[in-house]
Amino acid sequence: MRNCIRFVTLLIVMIHISVAKAGAYEDFFLAAQRDDAATITSLFQRGFDPNSRNPEGQVGLTIAARVQAGHALEALLAHPSVDVDAANPAGETALMLVALKGDLGWCQRLIERGAAVQREGWSPLHYAATGPSVQVVELLLARGAPVDAVSPNGSTPLMLAARYGSEETVNLLLARGADVARRNERQLRAADFARLGGREALAARLVRP
Repeated sequence: MRNCIRFVTLLIVMIHISVAKAGAYEDFFLAAQRDDAATITSLFQRGFDPNSRNPEGQVGLTIAARVQAGHALEALLAHPSVDVDAANPAGETALMLVALKGDLGWCQRLIERGAAVQREGWSPLHYAATGPSVQVVELLLARGAPVDAVSPNGSTPLMLAARYGSEETVNLLLARGADVARRNERQLRAADFARLGGREALAARLVRP
């Protein structure tokens, strides 16, 4: 009888622990989304893994970066074991996501924390080239990002900037030696990307004589 009581007691304790862990898991990702630094810090103090992934494969850092949750990002980067280059299922890192937003301050912070400015496939420079901030593009180039970084389909930052980015970004990439003659897998050049974006004047500038 005593053994049975002990078993039941142990089972109840284990259930409570499991429920608590499940609650902490949900709270963490919700906190990253809601910019709740206090909850994130509290969970870290209780031993929560900063690199945990939710059912969709997202880590807290990419969730916070996507919604520009600054307080949550601060709390996440304060953990010494956080993987600043952890990518979501789409292959996006926190640096790529804040570069797309044109957030120069957070790009600087992530790079200072060790985030890679270049990665195989889609890179932070590709994302920055489509964004609103030429300063972010300049920062990435200054930190060693290759100007003609090649995406999985062969597209370069110049191609993306020609269709989606600012002309300031196009001018900067050209000044840094971006190749206007390069073609992607669809045999499209930067000028073709500009035409696809309805930017005929820009396309004319990108045609090599």
